[in-house]
Amino acid sequence: MRKIGVLTSGGDAPGMNAALRAVVRKAIYHGLEVVGFRRGFHGLIYGEYAPMELGSVADIIHRGGTTLRTARAPEFLEPVGREKALETISASGIDALIVIGGDGSFKGAAALEGAGIQTIGIPGTIDNDIACTEYSIGFDTAVNNVTDAINKVRDTATSHERVYLIEVMGRTTGHIALAAGVAGGAESILVPEVPFELDHVCERLHRGVRRGKLHSIILVAEGVRSAIDIGKQLEDLTKMETRVTILGHLQRGGTPTAFDRMLASRMGAAAVDLLRSGCHGQMVGIEAGQICATPFAEALAQDKPFPMDLYELATILAI
Repeated sequence: MRKIGVLTSGGDAPGMNAALRAVVRKAIYHGLEVVGFRRGFHGLIYGEYAPMELGSVADIIHRGGTTLRTARAPEFLEPVGREKALETISASGIDALIVIGGDGSFKGAAALEGAGIQTIGIPGTIDNDIACTEYSIGFDTAVNNVTDAINKVRDTATSHERVYLIEVMGRTTGHIALAAGVAGGAESILVPEVPFELDHVCERLHRGVRRGKLHSIILVAEGVRSAIDIGKQLEDLTKMETRVTILGHLQRGGTPTAFDRMLASRMGAAAVDLLRSGCHGQMVGIEAGQICATPFAEALAQDKPFPMDLYELATILAI
């Protein structure tokens, strides 16, 4: 092992830069060369890469997004695109590749592993939907961003005595909505994993009014349904005034939390150590506070369990 490559792929996540910093500096510490591929798998296909030195990752640990940039690369799904990527890898002289991203990125890494390229994956996605790890890089920051928005919305919701629906990211999973809903004291949390009845949501709103509540906050994961449509239905059913806030990409941005920086640093360093020890075809994760590694095939074959115990607790605390 003399030279490794690194790229960030898929949706950006706060903490990706901290992971890049850890990969580059841990590798250089052990006498390895590092090459950075720009714009994810797009850079692999079109030969967009450059050497990375200690200074390449200076002053980035606190920055959101990714300095290597990221992009969708549908060409990589085709045999011709993958063949071009393999040619670029050969030309760059790297012996292994570290991929930072979500499940789609891991599928790309697994495809390269199958083609004979040693790969390691680092989970970087705000959705926290990757199996075999308790946390993915960026999730904690996104939850904090949403919680901060809940705090701000609550001020105006109380002043106007309204019901506010806050739509958050999560097309197929409600991890962000659940965590932020618990932290922000939401009255109802609507997620794709748990069927819900609007009548039950209305009952909770009426119960709050009867005990003197001046406002209500409802968290809606985007994969459930449009928060705008749900808000209109609730207004018709309850005759209460509703407003909708869609946070969108605000959830991805900003300075990564200390937790995400530490997690990213540990995972980046672990990825280098795995390659140095001869391990590859695996993703780095964290379980019970300890860094672990799981084969891509095992991680990609399962869905991440939804924490129903936390969802039930949220329901209890919102009575």
